[in-house]
Amino acid sequence: MPAPETPKLTADVVLPLEGGVVLIRRKNEPFKGQWALPGGFVDVGETVEEAAVREMREETGLDVQLERLVGVYSDPDRDPRGHNVSVVFLAKKVGGSLKGSDDAEEAAALDPESVELGFDHAKIVRDAFEKRP
Repeated sequence: MPAPETPKLTADVVLPLEGGVVLIRRKNEPFKGQWALPGGFVDVGETVEEAAVREMREETGLDVQLERLVGVYSDPDRDPRGHNVSVVFLAKKVGGSLKGSDDAEEAAALDPESVELGFDHAKIVRDAFEKRP
């Protein structure tokens, strides 16, 4: 009997930097060419926290320390590739140099209100700052 199909798990990061938020310009579909939060799929054997830190390093060149959970985003329609659930963290930079690589055409610290964000990332950014302690 095959295993039931379940949502895929991703981890994303909101990183305030230089008066903006670190965003990547997506190299691949969906939302190719649009700005989005750094993040990606969790590998088997990896925690969501490890995935968040790894994806930040791979896509932006930055090392981060996760500060707190922003939220879990599980709307089945949030990703055109299928039902993906994202665990999102607020982080702070602890090292590295900002540069786009891996799945990112480009990486920059931008005002998230000044660009169109893919997925539900505009809502996630708002949540990250509205929920600040």
